Amino acid sequence: MALARSKLTAQGQISVPAEVRRRLGLGPGSVIEWEADGEQVVVRRKGRYSSQDIHKVLFPGGPPKRRSLTELKQGIARNMRARDARD
Repeated sequence: MALARSKLTAQGQISVPAEVRRRLGLGPGSVIEWEADGEQVVVRRKGRYSSQDIHKVLFPGGPPKRRSLTELKQGIARNMRARDARD
């Protein structure tokens, strides 16, 4: 369901509906970004990132491999030994 609608002018401009401005916290001078996402275009206030954006940056190859508690503890111990090793 659409949040709001805008009409494109002959000059290629649109007005951002009041409800959208309120939700995004937009005011005079605010910058918005347009991002292509498959068949959709996402509009967001510049500088705000979704959890999905952050996840893509942290895990570009997909979700990390699951580890058992034992594997996690062994990895932590190994890294601590390496960090604290004397040359």
